[in-house]
Formats: sequence, structure tokens, C-alpha cells
Amino acid sequence: MTESEIWFQDPYAAFAQGRQSAGPAFVPAVGAWVVARHDDVLEVLRRADEFSSANTLPRDEMLPPAARAELADSIGGRPVVVNSDGAAHRRYRAPLLAGLTPARVQQVVPFIEERATELVDGFAGDGHVEFVSRYTSVLASETIGRLIGLEPEEVAQAVHGTTQALVMYFFPVGDGQKAEAARKFAEMRAMIDAHVRRRHAEPRDDLSSTLLAALAPGNGAELTLDQRHEVASNVLNLFIAGFITATPLLGTMVLNLLRHREQWELLCAKPELIPAAVEEATRYDTSMQSVRRITTAPVTLAGVEIPAGATLLVALASANRDAGIHDQPDTFDITRPTAATAAKHLSFGHGPHACVGAQLFREEARATLRVLTERLPNLRLAPQETGTMGRSVVPRDGSLQELNLVW
Repeated sequence: MTESEIWFQDPYAAFAQGRQSAGPAFVPAVGAWVVARHDDVLEVLRRADEFSSANTLPRDEMLPPAARAELADSIGGRPVVVNSDGAAHRRYRAPLLAGLTPARVQQVVPFIEERATELVDGFAGDGHVEFVSRYTSVLASETIGRLIGLEPEEVAQAVHGTTQALVMYFFPVGDGQKAEAARKFAEMRAMIDAHVRRRHAEPRDDLSSTLLAALAPGNGAELTLDQRHEVASNVLNLFIAGFITATPLLGTMVLNLLRHREQWELLCAKPELIPAAVEEATRYDTSMQSVRRITTAPVTLAGVEIPAGATLLVALASANRDAGIHDQPDTFDITRPTAATAAKHLSFGHGPHACVGAQLFREEARATLRVLTERLPNLRLAPQETGTMGRSVVPRDGSLQELNLVW
């Protein structure tokens, strides 16, 4: 297996090699300096001034001309919370923190639990299910959609638009297919823009209204074009982030529990272990494997000199398998102390860019395990189901596309 194949097909093996280095190393296969050790990852996440998040997401101008043309007149594509720094980042992050307080998340928990139960009851009598399409993507999209304030038909369009954005920005397809994906993503942008303008006219108790109040205060005057671009970009990013992180988190959590049958049976016998199981699943197979950062000046990290303008692949998943932090890190063990595991793993990042939706994802995962252990204790992987992951060292999204289960 070539170096490139190792990195994309078995990232944990590549991360293990990276942790043996004295510090970050440039890896041509991923075109970046890879930061693999826990303490180094933590330092990068803390030093946001030197390790910038700006320009770390794909941009429209990086697309082929036909795709750019499809997006040319659409609303969106502006900086958002995850790819901005300093004052701009604080401005975008503040309303998200206000809208995702523990109390606000608790308000949506009854909906999460109700939908988790309804979804499982919808296929419980079948004896089999393709879990990603029938459960994880549905619960993840409906939960973040409800918080944002999207209507059910808007959630469905947002899911489709998100999948097209991944094709357009990340998948190795031809220019024609990227252009078609861009056209459909532009339709999602238009839907989000229309939603934002409605909320500006009639605010509600949702995250879209919270973002509008912070970024475009006052509902008397019509939104300017710049305000529409800014608010729609951040609402759209919020949906995409909530969807593409929670979907693989839920899927790989169930996959790893069923791969370790004794752990699944223990969880069914002791449902009080559900919070610990969520933390261990999140640590063991991180949904956002890595984040990218760019150096703003020459820096030294773990004794290694890195030039200005260098791209870093900051491997959260690797930090979560660091033996210096976690005992027997490659062992999946839901009996690890919950608080200790949650405090040490970096699955939701750290520092100024720590994930604002971490508690929301935890509630989705806990509700999932409660309903599955209660209703389907005989759940298992379908014959020949391996839960094969695709090529990814950044998000798990798009990797676990199917998960066939039986009972």
C-alpha cells in the first residue's frame, strides 16, 4: 500500500505513524504538515493567532469555471464562524453560543427523543434496516433544521444541497458533474436566503432569528445585499456543520458497538453506561477526523520549524488515540470513566473554535442508544456488512454511506 493509500484508506494507521515523529511532519500525500500528537494538537488549537482558520474551507473561486458560473449570482459563500479569526470569528460565534445554551439544547431534547423513537418504531417490525438513510441522516438533519427554524420541506432540500456541496468541493468528479452539483447547491442557497428574509420580517425563537438579531439588527428596513450574504452564509454553514458531523457520529457509534458485541450486550444490560458509551464512541472514531489551519508567520511547534503560509492537518482523531493521554487507546471500552474521557478527547476541538454544538450531538447520541437498546437489543450487523469507510482524513461524512443492520 502506497503512502497515499495508507492516509486515505486507513487514516488511523497513518496517524499512528505520525505520532512516532518528534513533531509535525510534512506529508506530500495530504499536502500538509500533519500534527498527530495530542499535546501538539492542543497547542495548535489554542494558538489561534498563529494557526489561522481563515481560508481553510473550499471557496467558490477554487472551482472550475462552469461550477463558478452556476454559483455566480447566488447568495452565500461569505466567511463564517469556522473559517474566520479574531473579531469576525467572535462576532459570528457569539449568537451561536447564545442560541445553543444548555437550556436551549434541553428544550429540543424532547423532540430528539420523540423522533428517535418514531424512526426506530418505523422499521422495528421489518427485521432489517439501512441505518444511515432511515435513521442517522434523518435525525441529524431534522434536529439541526428544527433549531434553525427550517420547515420539513426545507430540511429535505438542505440535505440534498449539502450532499451536492460535498460533491462539488471534495469529490474527484469531472467538471460537468461539479457544475451540476453547483447548480443544485445554488438552489439550496436560494432557499436559505428566502428563509432568512422571512425570519427578518417575522422573527421567531430559532437560531436563524438569533443570527439575524446579531448580524443584521432591526427588522424595519429591508436587508441589504451584504447582510443577506452574511446571514445566509452562516445559517447555511450551521446546517451543513450540524448535519455532516452528527450523521457519521451516530453511524460509527452504532457500528463500533456492534463490532464489539460484548460492549453492546453490556450496554443493553446496563443502560446507565449510555453517557460513557457516547464519549467512548466519540473518542474512538472521531466524526471530524482533522481540521486544517494555516500559519500566519514562521512558527516552531514541538521543536519543528514551520514556515509562514503553511497548511496544517490537525488530526483530532490521532490525538484521541495518543497513548500518553488515553490508556489502551486503540481499545473500544465503554467502561472508561465518563468525565475523564470527555475531558481528554478532542473530538469537538478546543479553544476559540471548539464546537458550539457538542452538547446537542451528545443528546442525539444518547437518545439513539436509549431507544435502540430498549427496542432492539438483538441488533447486529447484517451478514457481510463491514461498515467500510471511504477515502477521508477530514470528515467521516461520505465515508459511512450505508450501514445494514438486522435483528
